[in-house]
Amino acid sequence: MDLSAGISIRRAGTEDVDAVAPLFDAYRQFYDCPADLQLARDYLTSRIGQADSIVFVAWSGSGEAIGFTQLYPTFCSVEASPIFVLYDLYVAPDSRQHGVGRALLTQAEEFGRAKGATRMDLSTAKTNVKAQSVYESLGWVRDEVFLHYSLFLG
Repeated sequence: MDLSAGISIRRAGTEDVDAVAPLFDAYRQFYDCPADLQLARDYLTSRIGQADSIVFVAWSGSGEAIGFTQLYPTFCSVEASPIFVLYDLYVAPDSRQHGVGRALLTQAEEFGRAKGATRMDLSTAKTNVKAQSVYESLGWVRDEVFLHYSLFLG
């Protein structure tokens, strides 16, 4: 893919769901979920439509959606301030190594700062070394103090 014309990043609205859903579906498949494009559409429509999350989309110069990140607003009671959880970040395979992920992370950071958040958190697979390298190059710090747990309720 030729990205020489540059990329643009903007916040997604419900009108962008059909363009972003295939990326979201591919992201879920990366984490071993079954392909389900309708589930991806429904989830994004609900999150964006209800303003539960903030989705930024990277667009190629030709207008194709090539990556996205999804942020969830929340709070830190210890810091007594708002924070964001950067839960999803995905770049289409043929658009990687062109700075798309870095641009999405930078956009998320700028948004968080503008909204007065004191911190952004993210988790990634221990094996996702390439992503970890990008995060650390942008100043993200690996948590060496806290362990994170999950309780599955389904």
